[in-house]
Amino acid sequence: MITVNGLGLRFGGQKLFEDVNLKFTPGNCYGVIGANGAGKSTFLKILSGEIESTEGNVSITPGERMAVLKQNHFEFDEFNVLDTVIMGHKRLYEIMQEKDAIYLKEAFTDEDGIRAADLEQEFAELDGWDAETNAEKLLVGLGIAKDLHSKNMGELLGSEKVKVLLAQSLFGNPDILLLDEPTNHLDFRAINWVEEFLLNYEKTVIVVSHDRHFLNKVCTHMVDIDYSKIKMVVGNYDFWYQSSQLMLKLMNDKNKKNEEKIKELQAFIARFSSNASKAKQATSRKKLLDKITVEDIQPSSRKYPFVGFTPDREAGKDILQVEGISKTIKGIKVLDNISFTVNKGDKIVFLGKEEIARTTLFKILTGELEPDQGSYKWGVTTSVSYFPKDNEAYFKHMDLNLIDWLRQFSEEKSEIYIRGFLGKMLFSGEEALKKASVLSGGEKVRCMLSRLMLSGANVLVLDEPTNHLDLESIQSVNNGLTAYKGTLLFASHDHSFIETIANRVIEITPTGIFDRVMDFDEFLESEEIQEMIEKMYPV
Repeated sequence: MITVNGLGLRFGGQKLFEDVNLKFTPGNCYGVIGANGAGKSTFLKILSGEIESTEGNVSITPGERMAVLKQNHFEFDEFNVLDTVIMGHKRLYEIMQEKDAIYLKEAFTDEDGIRAADLEQEFAELDGWDAETNAEKLLVGLGIAKDLHSKNMGELLGSEKVKVLLAQSLFGNPDILLLDEPTNHLDFRAINWVEEFLLNYEKTVIVVSHDRHFLNKVCTHMVDIDYSKIKMVVGNYDFWYQSSQLMLKLMNDKNKKNEEKIKELQAFIARFSSNASKAKQATSRKKLLDKITVEDIQPSSRKYPFVGFTPDREAGKDILQVEGISKTIKGIKVLDNISFTVNKGDKIVFLGKEEIARTTLFKILTGELEPDQGSYKWGVTTSVSYFPKDNEAYFKHMDLNLIDWLRQFSEEKSEIYIRGFLGKMLFSGEEALKKASVLSGGEKVRCMLSRLMLSGANVLVLDEPTNHLDLESIQSVNNGLTAYKGTLLFASHDHSFIETIANRVIEITPTGIFDRVMDFDEFLESEEIQEMIEKMYPV
């Protein structure tokens, strides 16, 4: 258990949060949410002891072990994968190292024998004999094949390192688990494995994530950083979002009496509690749904951008024909004889274990790369706008303010018109005069979305459009694309985003593609389909 008393943090004269009093108990999963810059990752670092608070304290039940998801992907490059996972239990790994050193001694003394016996006892108590087996199970569950377990971390791809470090944090059944963006760079099958792992985890979990489906599935409580305060509420992300929006709406409704507002909130709580009690999450964790009260519900100060895409003209029936496209990148064949037809109104999510395959395909279809073989043809009535995963080229060495930056992509050049599109993405007043070259990752994405809205395209090609965005912006992009009347080709790791937008699934594998008109949950839940796709990947 973690107890937070009177916690506060200031950077210089700026107050990040103050007077925080919380208790995190076993059997529950706490999702930490807040706007970008609110202090979510900083709060986790205070809990882990990595940084000190300005005031107050954090106390942990004596004897409990805490594990933290590491963010430095190069820290363990000299160690092999299996050892890196076992290092998640620091004491167990120290014992293993000391034991090995003693047994390698040529002159083995009586003192060495006594020490070795003590270490062996502690080793057994910490489940050391099953350490390698348990580490392997975690790695395989996350999609790290056994032939990689003996390799050095430095030999792995970035996405593979992320999975190993996640396995490291989960290893050894820690009493307290702190996870900062655990689903980043994971494919949806690995995310599903992590969700199931946490659902059955009986200890204390505290997680920061921008994945709404993940927060909904695993969290029993939300820890909301807002108004320089940190408040804990029972329920998952959907409950927090819907209830805070309802409270805001009721507060702004001057014609309603307090009694009517309370009844509406109580009815909402009753509906949520009834639905939540039927979920797997409820039976897997010690839920406190019956303790939700009207007083728990607070309006949010978050600002939501407006995202809306309106095609300038309607496309005809012919959208896109792809015939036998192949492409090799740095000696590796990432696309092999890819063929498909895109129909009017399709909203296709492109999946696959290798992100480079999707990105390469999108770059070919938008003219940034040439295929080695094959061809593609857009319909004559189509207008295509592309959102690349890497947008750095649009901002590098760019000495323009945001008004002049966006003006480059607009036929209408007036400042009022340009400011209108920037304002929709929360760049109002002086914010619109910021230099494009100094923007944060999330701000760059919002600028790219403004550019996309200006295009009036009837076909959008989007490669991970929610990367770097906060939950509020993700929700807005989600709403905008759900309402979009054109044709959409996109890649994403966000389950809720895919499920609410896509009406067709294409998975790119090394031996071909899986292509079917169906929704995402149906695709994931079909064991027959998943087994068929798995066979399309080489062992």
